[in-house]
Amino acid sequence: MTVSERADSRRRRFERRLDALIYDNRVTIAITFPLVGVALMIGGQEGLIPERIAFDPYLMVLAVTVMALPLIGGLAPLLDRRLLAGLGVLVVFTWGIELTGVHTGYPYGEFRYERALGPMLLGAVPLFLPVFYFPILLNSYLFTLLTLGRDASLPARYFGTLAVVIAMDLVLDPGAVALGFWGWFDGGIYYDVPVQNYLGWLLSGSVAVGLLTLGLDHEAVFDRLEECEYFLDDLISFGIFWGLVNAYFLNLIPFALAAVLLAALFRIEWFDFAGLGAEATGGALRK
Repeated sequence: MTVSERADSRRRRFERRLDALIYDNRVTIAITFPLVGVALMIGGQEGLIPERIAFDPYLMVLAVTVMALPLIGGLAPLLDRRLLAGLGVLVVFTWGIELTGVHTGYPYGEFRYERALGPMLLGAVPLFLPVFYFPILLNSYLFTLLTLGRDASLPARYFGTLAVVIAMDLVLDPGAVALGFWGWFDGGIYYDVPVQNYLGWLLSGSVAVGLLTLGLDHEAVFDRLEECEYFLDDLISFGIFWGLVNAYFLNLIPFALAAVLLAALFRIEWFDFAGLGAEATGGALRK
């Protein structure tokens, strides 16, 4: 066996083990983790749980990473130089646009981070920002593929993904502001979030979605979606966590948008709700 063949064999074994880990813990990852997160953070906000525990930055990064495991496992067989290069450029772009926003007020408006989200890059933006940002992009792309179908045109996939990205941020930012993660100096008309923020997301999202679209092989991603039942479980986590947070703070529009995202996902023929309802054992959920 050559060096390349041994490397391929190790990679396939890793992918099978990761698949099994995610399948066997789908409920824990997609439902239990966000529910515990909501309880911790609202408890911390209300003084029922010490803030150093409820909002521990490394615990938050770990939790987000665990909830993103379905995306990681789904993408693992698709990783190649093209995708890795695209993700690398996206990391640099994510840091760059956020640093620009914090220091200049453009394109998102004048805002600041009010809670630590781990180490801060140049003392201004979270070093782990891509861990929080990438799932939004990837979930939006996958959701759009499933909604529009394999034969959707490139412009339809591009603008559809961008629309879902904006919809997810309409859910995310009001909840994050309510929890005190970040905020705008002058507030805003949409649950203390300014319109400029969404114009900024339209600008930055246009670039990010373009980079992601260039990095992903559309046909390969769709093939993986058809065989991988858990690929979009992170979107379930997103909808549960931010939907409940917004419901608690009576942010009714973001809550309704989260509910619509979840309802639309559950209505897609691909999604197996019955499969999510039981932990997989012995390959019970594997196709």
